[in-house]
Amino acid sequence: MDSPVARADDLTIRRAEVIDAAALTRFAEESFRDAFEQFNSVEDMASYVAGAFGAELQRAEITNPDAIVLLAESAGEIAGYAQLLLSARPREVRAEPAIELQRFYIDREHHGSGIAQRLMRAALAAAAERGAAAVWLGVWEHNGRAISFYRKLGFVDVGSKSFVLGADLQTDRLMWRPVSDRGS
Repeated sequence: MDSPVARADDLTIRRAEVIDAAALTRFAEESFRDAFEQFNSVEDMASYVAGAFGAELQRAEITNPDAIVLLAESAGEIAGYAQLLLSARPREVRAEPAIELQRFYIDREHHGSGIAQRLMRAALAAAAERGAAAVWLGVWEHNGRAISFYRKLGFVDVGSKSFVLGADLQTDRLMWRPVSDRGS
């Protein structure tokens, strides 16, 4: 996937490169804060962000042979990103091999533009290239918009898992789908 995997209008979806680390760090933190800051304490957000985002961490994730980081760019700016990671699959995900969709964010100004669907198609294609039969994810139980989006694209809710944001133990819905074209 060295070349763009999707292009339409002014949208390009491509693999992230080390040179993208600083821009991805800014986008990832801003997107995370935009999605969740209003629902969490300042202290918990600060603690989580300090450990989850940073240029060195992004560089490590981009170069991790078990990870795939895709950038969706519109007009030369990051409009969204997806991060897949080979990791132990939860027992509720019965298909094997499976890959985790660890992060999936679209800039709020691009919601409803179709970028999310295109980025998901690219993520599923990347998972297939990696040999995965299924993609699984955790999504905060109070993020109804994201849960609806994933359901629309064929993800099925199969349980829950814990997620720690700062000192706050939260619950994520555990969802998965086959990598095949169904629902995408």
